[in-house]
Amino acid sequence: MTESGKAVTFEPIKRHIGSIVHVDKARLCEPDVVGAIREALERHGVLVFPRIDLTDAEQLAFTDMFGERLNYTRGAAGNPHDDTDVYQVSLAKGAKFDPEYVLATWFWHMDGVTVDQPLPKATMLSARQLSPMGGQTEFASTFAAYAELPEAEKAAIADLQVIHRLEAAMRWVFKDISEERRARFRRTPAMELPLVWTQPDGRKSLVLGTHADEVVGQTVPAGRSLIARLMEWAAQPAFSYRHEWQRGDFVIWNNCGVMHRVVPYDDDSGRKMHRTSIMGDQRLGRPLAAAQAA
Repeated sequence: MTESGKAVTFEPIKRHIGSIVHVDKARLCEPDVVGAIREALERHGVLVFPRIDLTDAEQLAFTDMFGERLNYTRGAAGNPHDDTDVYQVSLAKGAKFDPEYVLATWFWHMDGVTVDQPLPKATMLSARQLSPMGGQTEFASTFAAYAELPEAEKAAIADLQVIHRLEAAMRWVFKDISEERRARFRRTPAMELPLVWTQPDGRKSLVLGTHADEVVGQTVPAGRSLIARLMEWAAQPAFSYRHEWQRGDFVIWNNCGVMHRVVPYDDDSGRKMHRTSIMGDQRLGRPLAAAQAA
């Protein structure tokens, strides 16, 4: 079934996640169209614009119409000098961003969780060059994952706080982390966030990813086991969607209720994606040091 609007239509992909957006690129920045897309993002979590072929200027124009532009990687570890608001996601030689941060995206995560600022509301990605094999992006709805939990489990996790660390995400990339790298990763402060996030509209989502390292008040094994089980639950087929990229595709996802990961691809494949981000308005967590001092 297709949901219709005046200049844009939405074709749901799955019950809990994903919708294909049909719109003329020339009308993409019209206020009514942007409003309809914003509302659809809340319903579907992931929106796919097949082969719309946006230029950087067009993507930035839409980004600015959608919300406040955000570059949360500027000055971050691994990206100290990037002043552009279009981040090129690539493993090609000479790429600005350190490759370990791109490799970490091969594992489930939510953008910006380890940064001390409001959680990015949405991430926007354009496919510029594809890998012959791999490179698909998988999404999982943490809204649906929470909603479908048994009531007893919802009660058990309702008030839990989780410590998120950049170093935890990087453990999945390296067999051994050198002391130099460890020190660099630890310059990004650990963040304490709720496991269950009550959104402004009253809906609840889970905050999950490989950056989730410990559950406050639980032993490390118990907390990590809980996090792993919830991630497996959220990634089940009913709540997840794998996007098979075509060159020119443009995809938006609600970073406040969707975790994502990339299927591995060869470093020399030339895969290149252009990303922009939207600032959120919810400061969900706080640095661990501040939480412990409170």
